[in-house]
Amino acid sequence: MNDGERKFNGSDRSKKRYRSDGTSAWGKRSIDGPGVWVSCVKGKEKQTVGELYDLFESLASELWPEDVPGTHAQKEDGQEGDSDDDMDEDLEKQIARELASMKKPRTERRFANCLTNTPCVVFISCRPPVNPVELVLKHIENVSDTGVTNTKYTQRLIPVVNTCVANVPEIKSLFQRVLKKFLAADVGDVYRYKIELRTRNHSTLSRQQIIDTIVECVPSGYTVDLEDAELFILVEVFKSVCGISIVKDYYAHQKFNVMEIANLKNGQGKFEEGRVAGKGVIIGDSQTEVNT
Repeated sequence: MNDGERKFNGSDRSKKRYRSDGTSAWGKRSIDGPGVWVSCVKGKEKQTVGELYDLFESLASELWPEDVPGTHAQKEDGQEGDSDDDMDEDLEKQIARELASMKKPRTERRFANCLTNTPCVVFISCRPPVNPVELVLKHIENVSDTGVTNTKYTQRLIPVVNTCVANVPEIKSLFQRVLKKFLAADVGDVYRYKIELRTRNHSTLSRQQIIDTIVECVPSGYTVDLEDAELFILVEVFKSVCGISIVKDYYAHQKFNVMEIANLKNGQGKFEEGRVAGKGVIIGDSQTEVNT
């Protein structure tokens, strides 16, 4: 068998289906766009990605249902007569539709894992119309109501409306865009706010530089409140990438830690799944958090 023939061997085609971290070969190699930062149990990043794909697809199908090709045509066909000629014609149309759908390119996936190469840290990018903030809030609502997370290794979920290069001009521009979108949906209100900043593997900008960049863009009338904030500006900096979102009830929902929300609902205290024998709690949020 020559090299050209070997390329078509089924086993060879499947070799690169998954990367070393267990993610699919079509996953992104760089972090960009709207998405969700996820902290998980150490050593379970591969399993976390898998359970998040299932969870997010289920939530997205409910929040942003996609049209199934051929649905309208099938309804119209069902209204036709029941004669043999009509049935033959229906069969021909059905076969034609199936052949056409097989020739169509696959639809772009709504979610993609972006490689972080960092223990306990996963980033799942979201394709429009998926809104990562709405996605996470819906899941938190479900967990708060039922006490069921539908995941085993996922801990904290931090949505970001978008990402940018982690430098002062880009962070300022991104926050202004995120703020503009938030204010458009929440006109006239003035809030007490708090900045929740988390940095991982980043040393270019100091924490104070990032905080000052955000603060100078906050609307007048908004006041900092470290104890009883109504609004939370979530800023996630990972290596050379910065992501930002604005949310409410962040503390009321256990800082979006679904394990803790579930156990609070079930009356079990803090979640124990994230513990490693003899080593205490191993989570992706162990990095320093900076609040203002």
